[in-house]
Amino acid sequence: MTREFKVLREEQLHGGFFTLLRLRLRHTLHGGGWSEVLTRELYHRSSCVAVIPYDPVADRVVLIEQFRVGPLKSGENPWLLEIVAGAVEPGEQPDEVAHRETMEEAGSRILELIPVSEFFTTPGGCSESIVLYCGIVDSSGLGGIHGLADEHEDILVSVVDFAEAMVLLGEGRIRSAIPIIGLQWLALNRERLRMRYGPA
Repeated sequence: MTREFKVLREEQLHGGFFTLLRLRLRHTLHGGGWSEVLTRELYHRSSCVAVIPYDPVADRVVLIEQFRVGPLKSGENPWLLEIVAGAVEPGEQPDEVAHRETMEEAGSRILELIPVSEFFTTPGGCSESIVLYCGIVDSSGLGGIHGLADEHEDILVSVVDFAEAMVLLGEGRIRSAIPIIGLQWLALNRERLRMRYGPA
């Protein structure tokens, strides 16, 4: 089956933290033929990188907590437990972003970077895509408040045992999709990482 689409018109409605576009388009249908002309709004932003910082020697995970505007309209707590993440700036490679953001947001150097996955966060209305890594770190001495003042970041860093991270996940206290995906991957791969990088 041939899959095609045609963007008939693209209009920028707003430019800010995100760019808001309005698209008029058509696409081919699974049963044959073409769709009607659809109007869709699209939040557009650059690709992003996320890192689940993990210390396999101590079996500990580095989590961050910061204010997020997304939960406000639903009445949820806007301070979310997350993992390191940031946007890819022009000229940067994803692995460079992983190292930069882990230092800026968690005060930690990555000893080794392990690719995990690439995915869209909200493909129904946002172009944002994530390159997810696991960053092997030494968690000793980590913690405190981090982030860049000129980006208005106020990030609280916590180092928790892997078991505690799983409790937070199981109790629904981690409400953001990216750390959920990262921690689930870690749960599946933790033993392999402990055997490779953990205590002798």
